Amino acid sequence: MLLGCIGDDFTGSSDLANTLAKAGMRTVQYSGVPAGAAAEDVQAGVIALKSRSIAPQDAIKQSLDALKWLQAQGCTQIFFKYCSTFDSTQEGNIGPVADALAEALDAHKVIVCPAFPGAGRSVYQGYLFVNDTLLNESGMQNHPLTPMTDANLRRLMAAQSVHSVGHVAADVVFAGTEAITDALERQHAVGNRMIVLDALRDEDLMQIGAAAKGLPLITGGSGVALGLPANFGLSPAPVPWQGQKGKAAILSGSCSTATRGQIAHHIAHHPALKINPADVIGGTQTPESVAQWLIETDGLPLAYSSADPAEVAAIQKQFGGAKAAQALETFFGATAVCLRDLGVARILTAGGETSGAVVEALDIRMLEIGPEIDPGVPALRASNALVIALKSGNFGSVDYFEKAASMLENG
Repeated sequence: MLLGCIGDDFTGSSDLANTLAKAGMRTVQYSGVPAGAAAEDVQAGVIALKSRSIAPQDAIKQSLDALKWLQAQGCTQIFFKYCSTFDSTQEGNIGPVADALAEALDAHKVIVCPAFPGAGRSVYQGYLFVNDTLLNESGMQNHPLTPMTDANLRRLMAAQSVHSVGHVAADVVFAGTEAITDALERQHAVGNRMIVLDALRDEDLMQIGAAAKGLPLITGGSGVALGLPANFGLSPAPVPWQGQKGKAAILSGSCSTATRGQIAHHIAHHPALKINPADVIGGTQTPESVAQWLIETDGLPLAYSSADPAEVAAIQKQFGGAKAAQALETFFGATAVCLRDLGVARILTAGGETSGAVVEALDIRMLEIGPEIDPGVPALRASNALVIALKSGNFGSVDYFEKAASMLENG
C-alpha cells in the first residue's frame, strides 16, 4: 500500500476513495480499522471512521489506531480527510487529530486545504467559500451538529491546533508547484506547522498535490488528493463497475440546503414518507414499518427526517440535540438492516451521520469503489447482493436520487 487515508466520516471517505480511484489508484474503503492485512494489490487504503462529532480524545485514539494499521501496510504518506465545509467547531476534532497525526509522523509543513471546486468549495485568502458564498452564510451555520459560524480557516484552525497556523495565498498557488514548495518551506522556517493553502480551481489542487510529494502528512478535503496518485507514477483510468438490479430505497437524515432541495424535487415525482423524530422517540414509528412501506411502495421511495432550520431547532429544544440525533441515527441504521433482510438491492443515503449509522448497522467492513454519480459521490458495492451510495448532505445535483439509483443499477 502506497497511500494511507483516514476519513472522519463515511461519506467523506467514499468521496476521497472515488477521487483516488478515478486518478488511477487501486483503492479500497474500509469501515473502521481492519482486523487483518490488506490485499497485496491495494495501492490506497481509506479507513472510514465516524469520528467527526465525537469527543476529541476518542477521535484521536481512533485516528492513531488507523495510522498504525496503515503504517503496518507499508504506506509512505498519510492523508487525513475531513469535510470540504470544514465541519467542526472551535472544540471540534480537526485540529486535535491533525496535531496527533503530525506528532506521530514527525510531520511539519502540514497542508490544510478543504477546497473542492468540483463541488463548489474554494479557499481564497484563507476564507472558505461554498460557491460564491462565505461558509458561514451558506446554510452551514444551521448545521444541527457542527454549525459553522466562521469562514476564516486560519482562525478556525488556530482555535483547535496547538501549533501556529500559516497561509499560502492564491497568487503563489497560481505560480505552480515550485512556488508552492518554496512557500511551504518559508512558512515552516517562521514556525508555522499547519499551513492553509488557497485553491480555486482543480489546476490549483493538482499543483498542491505535486508540491505535497514526500510530505508524510496532508490534511484536507478530497480535492487535494487529485494530484497525489501522479506522485506515485499513476495516471487516470476507468473505474470498473457491475450494476445491481432489484429494489431501491432512499434514507435521508441530512438537513442541508442541498439535500432539502433534492428531497423537494424527489417528492414531486416519487413517493416519500416523512420520519417524525417525536414518533421515533415515542416508538410509534418503527424501522420495521418504514422498511415495509419502502419495500411495498412502487417506484423510487424515500424516507426522510430532513427538516428546515426552524423545525430542527424545535426538535432539539423538545428532546435535546444529542438525544434526537442519536435516535434518528439508530432508527435509520435499523431500517437499513430491515431493508437488507427484505431483499433490497440498492440503498441510497443522504447525510454523513445517517450514512455512517447505516454502514455500521449493516456491518459493512469493506467497500468496492465504483464510478462517480456526482462530484464527490461514487457508487459503492457492499456485497454480491447489495450496492449503496453514501451522499454528504451538501453534495449532488437536484435530481441526485434518480441519477444515483440509475448508476447503481446500470453503471
